[in-house]
Amino acid sequence: MFGHPSRWSFWALLALVTVGISACGGELGVRVDGSSTVYPVSLAMAEEFTIEHPGLPVSVAYSGTGGGLSKMCAGALDVADASRVVKASELATCAAAGISLIELPVAADALTIVVNRANDFVTCLTLTELAAIWAPGSGITKWSQVRAGFPDADITLYGPGTDSGTFDYFTEAVNGQTGAIRTDFFPSEDDNVLVQGVESDPYAMGFFGYAYYAENSQRLTALAVDSGHGCVAPTPETIEANSYTPLSRPLFIYVSTMSLEAKQAVTAFIDFYLAPANREYIAGTGFVTYPPAVYEAVAARFKARVTGTAFADFHPGDSVLAAVQAHE
Repeated sequence: MFGHPSRWSFWALLALVTVGISACGGELGVRVDGSSTVYPVSLAMAEEFTIEHPGLPVSVAYSGTGGGLSKMCAGALDVADASRVVKASELATCAAAGISLIELPVAADALTIVVNRANDFVTCLTLTELAAIWAPGSGITKWSQVRAGFPDADITLYGPGTDSGTFDYFTEAVNGQTGAIRTDFFPSEDDNVLVQGVESDPYAMGFFGYAYYAENSQRLTALAVDSGHGCVAPTPETIEANSYTPLSRPLFIYVSTMSLEAKQAVTAFIDFYLAPANREYIAGTGFVTYPPAVYEAVAARFKARVTGTAFADFHPGDSVLAAVQAHE
């Protein structure tokens, strides 16, 4: 029920995410768009919310983190899903339109490096090796160039598109600068395309959010990453413990203050999203939930209508709780 968007056809998806809008009126509903990574969480929340509140439809779409925040700053969205921290330039654009954003971390994720199930020569890569493979202008085209003993076979690379928060986070964490990446990889905003690409080539590599790997773990192999303290595989335990670094990250929703003032339904939906009893819907999508203290601090942030970002200086391994509490 709570799978990734790519599991449905376009028309089935369109019908699903717009249920009730024509009958109840779009002005009454809540509009959500943005990260394809966060999409399954917001869709799960929307489905359950509309069961309890059939007169308040919620439409959920995915156009990438940048796309969602751009729409929000244009006044076309109530909630933006984001797999990275909002940029200062995006906050400024929204502010120019009279819109402030309330930042709410809702789940923990890990960018997961995947290879074909037939790949039997690599189980772990160092951060240095990942950077050498994915860096702008990288001359690595064969596995044998990565490490002695690897086969003399071409590497085929798959990754999210450039409007994706996953793309932004990966390039910064691995290559040290947002957007810094070689250009000869196959990009897609549809994670299913990435899965199919890696699955079809025994020497391929790709990356995307952990929840989608968990959904496809019988089709792909996840690699451990060594950032200087030994090989650590992405698991719910290492994600929650922040030991899978530097590729563990918080996932966010951003709420428009303009929408909160105009629509009571937006407040109702966010209260539902943050309710303790509804965290099971986050876990149901394959993501990792935070300890209760984090959600208590996030709920307090929303109740107090604290705007802006608490994560501008956040680094992999930092405490999400400390970041939220420092900016309440």
